[in-house]
Amino acid sequence: MLSSAVANLNPGAFSFVMGTGIVSTALYVNGAGTASAALLWVGLAGFAVLLPAYGRRLLHRPEQFAVGLLGPRSFAFLTIAIAPDVLAARLVPSGHTAVAEAFLAFGAAVWLFLGYAVPLALITTTRRRPSLDQVNGTWFLWSVGSDSIAVAAASLAHVTSGDFLPVVAVVCWAIALVQYLLVAGIVLARLLVRPVAPGDLMTSLWIFMGAAAISVLAGARLLELPPDSLLLPHAVLTGWSVVLWSFATWLIPLLLALGVWRHGVRRIPLRYEFGWWNLVFPIGMYGVATHELGRVTGTSWMTAMGRGEIWVAVGVWAVVIIAMAVAAVRPRLASGRRQAASQHP
Repeated sequence: MLSSAVANLNPGAFSFVMGTGIVSTALYVNGAGTASAALLWVGLAGFAVLLPAYGRRLLHRPEQFAVGLLGPRSFAFLTIAIAPDVLAARLVPSGHTAVAEAFLAFGAAVWLFLGYAVPLALITTTRRRPSLDQVNGTWFLWSVGSDSIAVAAASLAHVTSGDFLPVVAVVCWAIALVQYLLVAGIVLARLLVRPVAPGDLMTSLWIFMGAAAISVLAGARLLELPPDSLLLPHAVLTGWSVVLWSFATWLIPLLLALGVWRHGVRRIPLRYEFGWWNLVFPIGMYGVATHELGRVTGTSWMTAMGRGEIWVAVGVWAVVIIAMAVAAVRPRLASGRRQAASQHP
């Protein structure tokens, strides 16, 4: 028998590992090594717990996985591929090259499978609703998955020899760029063409910004590699990275305004849900991407901006993990109070 927690596991549960891993990376580039190492262990522990849980669910409830592939959150399954790549990129500067290579290999294998399986399932099913209403921010995880391979491969290319990893990194970065542009068109059509209810504006829309940010980070990592090891000139990488960073920056006020409209104007209660982790990864990724793009291009104001944004990401991570802990403990406390009240009328 599966526990209810495993049976009802969120398709995007690995977003916890993604968010924790990128904030660990953010702290590392900001010089907070001890705090970064602590969060790295938290991320690794989360991965060690979630991976067998997903395995048990797939083994005992394969029909739920099949149904999930046809649902509106099907792209959320790609967090299984992205999380190990985020951890791999963080493990490289700590000298754990072999472990990082293993994480990248696992992430790449899952990415190859789900990167095709999810769109194929959506295209070939006869049960799909002929509407844009099922489109949401998790669809950007399609491009995030490709970019996560690029970031991890480029990071490993710094400490290994050969041209294989640099080529993999630049090819995945290019794939991710096209995927991002395609999904952006679909998501914008959903927002502008179809009516949007306050409840439809999920936190996953922040992945719109995060997907651009991780592409910027991948570009920054590629810019650190020798030009003769890449298939694209540095000028192309720099140009697209600046364009994507500018667009990601422009998106932030829009996303904040949509949040104010949802919770402040339309009075949707601000209660913890697992989707809050969809905020952590994009905000953390934007901080790291801004810092690293500024560093490789010698733009000091951008580096300073990234350092400030990194501490915002740390604060968001702290708020979300505290809210998650409170949400987990509160039902037990309420149950205990009810039992005590029934025993002592």
